[in-house]
Amino acid sequence: MKDAALPLFPSGTPVDPASLASEWAEASSPGHLDELRDSTDGQLTPHWAAFFKHVGLEGMVDLNRRAQSLARQLRDNGVTYNVYSDANGAQRPWSLDLLPMIVSPDSWATIEAGVLQRARLLNAMLADIYGPQRLLAQGLLPAALVHGHPGYLRSMKGVQPVGGTWLHVAAFDLGRGPDGQWRVMSQRTQSPSGLGYLLENRLSISRQFPKAFAGLNIQRLAASYQGMLTGIRAMAPNGDNARIALLTPGPYNETYFEHAYLARYLGLSLVEGNDLTVRDNRLFLKTLTGLEPVDALIKRLDDEWLDPLELRHDSALGIPGLLQVVRAGNVLLANAPGSALLESNALLGFLPAIARELLSEELRLPALATWWCGEQPALQRVLPQLRHGVIKPTYPGSPVFTLMGRSLSRNGLEKITGRMLHSPDEFTVQSFLPLSETPTWTGKHLSPRAAMLRVYAIADGPQSWRVLPGGLVRLAQRGQLMASMQYGGSSADCWVMTRGEVDRTSLLSSAPTTLDLAQTRRPVTSRAAENLFWLGRYTERSENAVRLAQVILRNLHDEEPTTRPLQAWMTKQAKAQALVSDHVPGMLGYAAQRVFERSLIAALADAEGAHSVAYNLRSLRLAAANVRERLSQEQRNLIEQAEQNFLEHSGPLSADTEATAQEALNALEGASEALAGITGTQTDRMMRDNGWRLLSIGRHIERLATLSQAMREAFETGSILDPAGFEALVAQFDSTITFHSQYQQRRDVVALLDLLLVNRDNPRSLAWVLDTLRSRLRKLENDNPEFAERLFTDLPNPGDWDLAHLSTPDIEGQHSDLLTVLQACETSAFLLSDALSQEHFSHAERTNLSLLA
Repeated sequence: MKDAALPLFPSGTPVDPASLASEWAEASSPGHLDELRDSTDGQLTPHWAAFFKHVGLEGMVDLNRRAQSLARQLRDNGVTYNVYSDANGAQRPWSLDLLPMIVSPDSWATIEAGVLQRARLLNAMLADIYGPQRLLAQGLLPAALVHGHPGYLRSMKGVQPVGGTWLHVAAFDLGRGPDGQWRVMSQRTQSPSGLGYLLENRLSISRQFPKAFAGLNIQRLAASYQGMLTGIRAMAPNGDNARIALLTPGPYNETYFEHAYLARYLGLSLVEGNDLTVRDNRLFLKTLTGLEPVDALIKRLDDEWLDPLELRHDSALGIPGLLQVVRAGNVLLANAPGSALLESNALLGFLPAIARELLSEELRLPALATWWCGEQPALQRVLPQLRHGVIKPTYPGSPVFTLMGRSLSRNGLEKITGRMLHSPDEFTVQSFLPLSETPTWTGKHLSPRAAMLRVYAIADGPQSWRVLPGGLVRLAQRGQLMASMQYGGSSADCWVMTRGEVDRTSLLSSAPTTLDLAQTRRPVTSRAAENLFWLGRYTERSENAVRLAQVILRNLHDEEPTTRPLQAWMTKQAKAQALVSDHVPGMLGYAAQRVFERSLIAALADAEGAHSVAYNLRSLRLAAANVRERLSQEQRNLIEQAEQNFLEHSGPLSADTEATAQEALNALEGASEALAGITGTQTDRMMRDNGWRLLSIGRHIERLATLSQAMREAFETGSILDPAGFEALVAQFDSTITFHSQYQQRRDVVALLDLLLVNRDNPRSLAWVLDTLRSRLRKLENDNPEFAERLFTDLPNPGDWDLAHLSTPDIEGQHSDLLTVLQACETSAFLLSDALSQEHFSHAERTNLSLLA
């Protein structure tokens, strides 16, 4: 929808898009370069004028709609980032501005040449630091910045990384000063973040401005990602056949979205530390079919967490023995361990001399003036000028925080000066750079905001790098000087203009051979398999809990009073499914019935203890979060919304009013509808691989255990003989409509068992569940028929069930043989779960020895 309030024709005079943009643009901050306007004449720069020309007047008045479309797209795609300053620590939608930052060809040529040189320099530095250490011997690099840095790994001394390359991805944070010169502000070498986010930014923004993107001749990104994979394969053991995985700390990491996004885009397995194991100095991935070798890891995990045997002993994120595999030359890590020390801000001041020594070159891309206070002359120089600088920590984990000198009071300056004099080596001071300001869209104006550009050098072969033509732009909040996503900033896409041809490489359009397709099928890791298994179980468990809560509340408020057998059955079922705790008394008497009802309703939204619906929905969401890369965004949205909506509706419930039961039923009805949608996506929107089979097996194990127990207790309590109890059991099997359409008004045991026990066409009958389990297990264990046969032996065989015999009571009026069958079904479900867990999730007994040869 067009915003009529926008001044399309100031003073009634028609204008062109560039003039309109200039009319809307707010002035940049004093002392900052304006990326939108030329500093000499105040007119729009040529590339921004061309951008708005391609957008056109119609597009200009459409900016608000495009901003709304962008926000909706990011939300629907589940693009999130955990902002550290958020008190709740919750995943928040990724913040992306509508307008890109545009870099001219000349400006990019300077950046590209400088970044390529610095990538070569940093790689050469690591080779020297972990090799002959000439830089230390010659005094070009202070020993305190190497041996005193916690990121220096002594266990890597003398190690030559696989392929001879230390840095496969290096990131450089650049700022543009008032003079138009780009400068390096910091560098990231351990596991630089942003490659996934900038790709999502590019796809999102280019869709909003397709004409401008094509018309400005913006360079594409896919070739750089392809080059990274090509380079890793060229250097890794096994060459072109190398198995590559992406190592993530897990779903609680602030940038987990991009880990899953990159893994999916690059066609790699996303793995966590416990997915991997070391055997005989080789790295293996634990999968459903055994151990598979891993030749290369793209790590998104800081070095200190990589190996609890040699680094942090308390790390639960790494792989015991990984560094030994690296030293043995049997795995490529991108980046190689030991690069963390290069991230120290203090190093920037020493790089010009080091470049002359190692490369015999002058640095083409300058850095901010930087002084390490561990050197007395540097300390004495910066102390009188602290108010004009930026104070930063030298080492990670130190009690020093980044401080803007101009923001400190006189007392604050005195305190920080005292600390610097006491521990000078912990402090580094950089000159302050007023960052250039790029235009952002606020809804009515073009508002300038300080921008920092992160650029990436990517190794595409041994000792060879390319610069990704774009980057991750981080925007400061309006009026602030620090551009940081961790402290609530936002991002923008970076468009790099080119005078040559645009590279049309795409990772999505190549035509792989049959062999390529076979190799790109991702294995199902044991961790993913376990989470999919529990995703299925919690889906079914949530459905059963919702249905039972509905059955109980409706019966408690039925016109006819509930009978004691039905009360006994509902009590047993509610406790078995944790709708109420074991301490809640039964329903004998009106007062006890009210206490029971209040306890059930009060527990509905209890997501902390192992109680009721909210706990199951939360467990369902957490299981889904652990296999994010295997689920569609639609399915993840349904799961997240199911929990959120249920908590919103059930959280305020109080059992003190008559309306509470109906409010609870309304909340449960909403959850039931959401779970039906989740079940639909699991059934119709997932590949039928072994991961899906385990999800389905998990669902049917849960269904077998819960429904066989419900039927057994209905017969044991005698509630099956009560009309309301009979209907309650049929409802718990979710078969009310089916039962009455087939058997009309019958309420006899024969009809009940025919539909719910032996019917092989009813997906809620125990016979159908057992048949389905056998079918899923047979395909799952295709490569292990002996194990499958053992599993089948423990499962009851519906073919052995005689309906006439099981429906006939014995001489004492009991259904003893039926109860035995139902108990066997219940027990077999738990035995099957244990057997699958031991076989596929823990790898405690079975090892694929052929892989270790």
